Amino acid sequence: MGELNMFCYQCEQTAQGQGCTKGGVCGKSPQVSDLQDLLIYALRGLSQYVLEGLKKGEKDDEVNNFTCEALFATLTNVNFDPERIISLINRTVEIREALKEKIAAAGGSVETTEDAATFTPASDIDGLINQASPAGLKADPGVDPDILSLQHTLLFGIKGVAAYAYHAQTLGQQDEAVFNFIYEALVAPFNKNLSLDDWVKLVLKCGEINLRAMELLDAANTGTYGHPVPTKVPLGVKKGKAILVSGHDLKDLAELLKQTEGKGINIYTHGEMLPCHGYPELKKYNHFYGHYGTAWQNQKKEFAEFPGAILMTTNCIQKPADTYKDNIFTTGLVGFPGVTHIKNSNYSPVIEKALELPGFPEDIEGKTVMVGFARNAVMGVAGKVIEAVKDKAIRHFFLVAGCDGAKPGRNYYTEFVEKVPKDCVVLTLACGKFRFFDKDLGDIGGIPRLLDIGQCNDAYSAVQIAVALADAFKCGVNDLPLSMIISWYEQKAVSILLSLLHLGIKDIRLGPSLPAFITPNVLDVLVKNFDIKPISSPDEDLKTILG
Repeated sequence: MGELNMFCYQCEQTAQGQGCTKGGVCGKSPQVSDLQDLLIYALRGLSQYVLEGLKKGEKDDEVNNFTCEALFATLTNVNFDPERIISLINRTVEIREALKEKIAAAGGSVETTEDAATFTPASDIDGLINQASPAGLKADPGVDPDILSLQHTLLFGIKGVAAYAYHAQTLGQQDEAVFNFIYEALVAPFNKNLSLDDWVKLVLKCGEINLRAMELLDAANTGTYGHPVPTKVPLGVKKGKAILVSGHDLKDLAELLKQTEGKGINIYTHGEMLPCHGYPELKKYNHFYGHYGTAWQNQKKEFAEFPGAILMTTNCIQKPADTYKDNIFTTGLVGFPGVTHIKNSNYSPVIEKALELPGFPEDIEGKTVMVGFARNAVMGVAGKVIEAVKDKAIRHFFLVAGCDGAKPGRNYYTEFVEKVPKDCVVLTLACGKFRFFDKDLGDIGGIPRLLDIGQCNDAYSAVQIAVALADAFKCGVNDLPLSMIISWYEQKAVSILLSLLHLGIKDIRLGPSLPAFITPNVLDVLVKNFDIKPISSPDEDLKTILG
């Protein structure tokens, strides 16, 4: 085995708040980490030729979609399988070489001094690990630390953009502007003349592009499955065979629901799939029953105890324990060594496993939760909301949103929501809500005090709600009685934060800890320009916000 050079700090849980060097806190091996760095390196080389090809009219949707897929595979908790990463590296170089031939034939330049654009992957994993040495995040010690910080912020941001673009593309929505910016961002480190100000502009541009990617995904989801509507979801279980679906992918769930209809199997959501119960084209299936479990806090226990098959889609999924691997199946980009991967939407193996396993022996009643308060549902009662604010029945809105994680410190968000005064409304989205999603906060004049907007993928809905409220009150978003309390974990959260900064939204409280890749000088810029700040304690933050 070649020398392992692991350094990873792209997620909030990174070791000691500085960086994982001996193994990922997420469960990622140094081997996989190095291979993912090499994949990014290969994509940088490919991107150089894609941009040159665009000058000659060479456009290829397959290349665009592949680039997003490959970037997505490097997000935290997506793919832990070295063989899958190696296949992506080899495919990247195959596409690069084919594109070079087309460019040369069209009279374009294929000359380059960048090793990333010319390297040939080694034939074995040992050689590939050796090749990863110049590809790591800390490979060039001569880069100014603040510029390196912004380079990595941009890299992690475009990983999030790629994830949203990938989801949108699977449902037929795409925009060349999104793809082209990803290529520009990937090759930007080749330009040694970019100043600190140039890098700040690129990072904010990433936020603008991410907003477009989220808009595309919103159009894809609502155009295919309808606009979410308020829906009551049971947290109990039904006697019978069962399949649990975790992750984010609506298309995977839709296909599974079709293939299990009439087979006597109940489908449950887990984690970020909970909001799927609000989509009209998904909730129409009678065997789409309820929600089981939370997200990060108890995932391994929940999976180990679930008496049916488990389907993992996309990311935010812990590396599964060996004790229940045989019951797990993955789709799309998700990969774990030893776990069966579903291809071409053929869920027969999942269905067969569910029928083989015992399922739930009896009905168990549980709480219910409400989902489906996306932008259409909220703005459908905008008049009532506006009147409640004018009448001072609603004093303040809190967007308590973002990622969950296993590291201590996230109970802040539970306590914060519990302590929000009764004349305030909590909007929430993404898996961070599982710290408090089943709390009964009551209502204000019929308006629920806890409004679940949806997945992290539905952040566009939250932005549209804020913009619509600002328009109704004839003010800017920063002038609304609205505060954003954001928890982050992985790279989609980075891209969402950059979108908020692009929109000029200020006074965001971010936690549980600040990104390790942000240097003090870069943080100072964010504080001065956007008044972004770390969370403190629920009592102190509520007192500061509400006075």
